[in-house]
Amino acid sequence: MSPFQMNQRRAGILLHPTSLPSHTFDDAEQWLDFLALSGITVWQMLPLGVPQDGHCPYQCNSAFATNPALLKEIPALDVDDPGFAAFRDSQQFWLDDYALFVLLKNHFEQKPWYQWPREYKFRDPASLDEFRRSYQQQQQLIHWEQYQLYAAWQKIRRHAASSGIALFGDIPIFVAHDSADVWVWPELFLLDEEGMPNVVTGVPPDYFSETGQRWGNPHYDWERMQQNGFKWWLQRLQHHFEWFELVRIDHFRGLVAVWEIDAQCETAVDGIWRDTPGEQLLTALQQQTGELSLVAEDLGVITDEVVALKQQFHLPGMAVLQFSFDHFDDNPHKPLNILPNTVCYTGTHDNDTTLGWYRSIDEKEQQHVNEILGIETQEEVVDAMITSALDSKANLAMIPLQDCLSLDSEARMNTPGTIENNWLWAFTRIASHWIQRRA
Repeated sequence: MSPFQMNQRRAGILLHPTSLPSHTFDDAEQWLDFLALSGITVWQMLPLGVPQDGHCPYQCNSAFATNPALLKEIPALDVDDPGFAAFRDSQQFWLDDYALFVLLKNHFEQKPWYQWPREYKFRDPASLDEFRRSYQQQQQLIHWEQYQLYAAWQKIRRHAASSGIALFGDIPIFVAHDSADVWVWPELFLLDEEGMPNVVTGVPPDYFSETGQRWGNPHYDWERMQQNGFKWWLQRLQHHFEWFELVRIDHFRGLVAVWEIDAQCETAVDGIWRDTPGEQLLTALQQQTGELSLVAEDLGVITDEVVALKQQFHLPGMAVLQFSFDHFDDNPHKPLNILPNTVCYTGTHDNDTTLGWYRSIDEKEQQHVNEILGIETQEEVVDAMITSALDSKANLAMIPLQDCLSLDSEARMNTPGTIENNWLWAFTRIASHWIQRRA
């Protein structure tokens, strides 16, 4: 696949595969056919990893493994499949350890790895070898499952390419504490002698939250990562480029500085900004891949240093039209301020739908929105927002499918800071029409 080019104007749809009618890859090719007929040339989705509690694709069991629920059926194991052997060889750096992690979690009743018996928690070689010998067949089945997911996606990717559609993925900047990655490579994270984080991730207090956001992921030991040439990060990014033409880095500002919160603090108040070697990481990636087909998620409070890093590597940032209706002329989300090297959204997976957002603001704000968009009624707002995104100078306009269908808040994908009723929205194709439903 050729690198994604941001020098031509495109329109895309934001839709996670779990929101497809089958909630799986099974109808992805039919979806791509629909996009092609509609003149859409980009399909963006959320991370495809194995989610932990709550279905959140941003907290997963592995930075590399794919969610088995995305295939409706897994074919019977065929050890003679030549692609299977090639896949196992090419994914050796994560696949065996991930399978072992899954089996150990099953064996210890889904307890997190840092609560396992010490010989497994700290990866005693003899204990792990004995466990492997006892579960060889189960390990092979997990390898096969991951191979089938990979093979199914490569078929989808070829279909997309033949239809002129680029696939746009998403990579969370941090990984879950209870993940195969932290268990296998604890030296790459800021952990104490018992494998627990000294500091955790989040963002500081701001206009929207007096206590900030405490995400709780462990922080990277960036010094150690830099010493080994960012090997884990480069493997992770290269892995994503085997799946997508374009990849969004969530919380891109974390490649300049991260908010380190004392692990004992229940909020994000007690923290400090810690510089990170993002420039060195992106330089290493550029040397490895040639071109950086990345999008910087640069929403929120962004410093000059973050802007400089994005510009240094010519990475497109993001604009969200729902954020554009204030009275500050320099607001980067206002259509007049949006530059070509930008991905423009009506809203993202963390926003309400455009109709839901409009209905949630007061009448005075609605009147202001109407004046800016040049409309008179609520019925016009969604189409006007989509038109505004498409007419902006951004070379890529991304519209959530919920907005294409003019859906209300019931179709919202995620409400940050809550844990219930998220990541569940899906739609169904009935006869020749695509309509929405709840999972």
